[in-house]
Amino acid sequence: MSFDNSIETMLENQDSAEQLLELALRSGAEAAEVFQSSSLSRPVFFETNRLKQLESSQAEGMALRLWRDGRPGLAVAYGTVDPQTLVDRAIAISQLNEPEALELTPAARVHYPDLGTAVGVDQLVAWGREAIALVRQAYPEVLCSAEWECDAEATRLINSLGLDCGYTDTTLSCYLSAEWIRGDDFLCISDGQTRRTQLDPVALAEEIIRHLNWARTNVAPPKGRIPILFTSKAADMLWSTVQAALNGKQVIERASPWSDRLGEPVTSPILTLSQQPDAGPFSCPFDDEGTPTQPITFIKDGVLQLFYTDRTIGRALGSGTTGNGFRPSLGSYPMPGLFNLLIQPGFKPLSDLIATLGRGIIIDQMLGGGAGISGDFSVNVELGYRVEGGEIVGRVKDTMVSGNVYHALNHLAELGDDADWNGSCYTPSAIVEGLSTTGRS
Repeated sequence: MSFDNSIETMLENQDSAEQLLELALRSGAEAAEVFQSSSLSRPVFFETNRLKQLESSQAEGMALRLWRDGRPGLAVAYGTVDPQTLVDRAIAISQLNEPEALELTPAARVHYPDLGTAVGVDQLVAWGREAIALVRQAYPEVLCSAEWECDAEATRLINSLGLDCGYTDTTLSCYLSAEWIRGDDFLCISDGQTRRTQLDPVALAEEIIRHLNWARTNVAPPKGRIPILFTSKAADMLWSTVQAALNGKQVIERASPWSDRLGEPVTSPILTLSQQPDAGPFSCPFDDEGTPTQPITFIKDGVLQLFYTDRTIGRALGSGTTGNGFRPSLGSYPMPGLFNLLIQPGFKPLSDLIATLGRGIIIDQMLGGGAGISGDFSVNVELGYRVEGGEIVGRVKDTMVSGNVYHALNHLAELGDDADWNGSCYTPSAIVEGLSTTGRS
């Protein structure tokens, strides 16, 4: 069966959602919703420069949320399941919970077209071989591993108020790493792409080769407070903390340092940050509560404009939902989440940013967790480069960078024009001044 036919089969196997909804209402629920998700993935794996494995995986899941006597209950099933068993489980769970306000999206019927393009396994294999061949043509001694994948997911949400919405999302992604062993020195460089219709093995290989060229020589890191250039891949660490600070749930809990700062400057004025549901390689026409998503500017020229919310948090804040209620997993209740976060890029290419840096460090890959809501971080530089006189002089090892994300956001000096997608975050390179660097000579 072709990939396209398999997607069509996923979409056809959705009659059970209506049956489950009707059964929940007949069993005494005042209201109910069914969230259905089906996915199909066919990844291609390469290891030590050779094709290793072809896989195919398909998963289906269904979540029933209902209210009985005002009490919410949630039950989840994967694959085939007896509908009455799932309803009974949700009702039993509801009796253990306290009554709460009913949160359902009003009636609407809309199903959105798939904006992606499915790609066959043969094409994925060809792209993987081409990228590896280009890297090894420049560096025959490196060992490459890769994963190339076409993934489709069908989502549908129906409820007892008459809501029926759904969409199918097809996304292409790839990941390529090159290991270079020179005596006791081990170097691993990796990069990837996430696209809607076409992957570019040449551009991916060229990016890996560029970093291999920069890493030919190991040099001692500069120490003290110096400017840091985070590449578009590494800059994602900054935005994960921003997402937490913009979360309406964190505002209600008084955990966000921006809770009382709507309308005030919270970052450098060069930063504008928004959500654009239609801009990225992933579809998201509605959130997991059925509310249509919308373009939202959260920070404009450094000034805080809005927090994001689901229905429950929006009611508590008095702002209403922003269409950002998402389930962390099928078995979770919706909670505030962001989708397709865009950082407005600057105007300078990466080469000009490096020249602007003067003396500092470029960080491309890091070891260690993110900063979290506090903003404090201390990360080891897995892949970084020293810059002197506006030029890269070599790779730095045994180097640690520490600081605070909120301080860094107020000391953004430049944003590049090289924005790219890291998952559902679109971010350019960024120069941050005044971070602390320690390292071993």
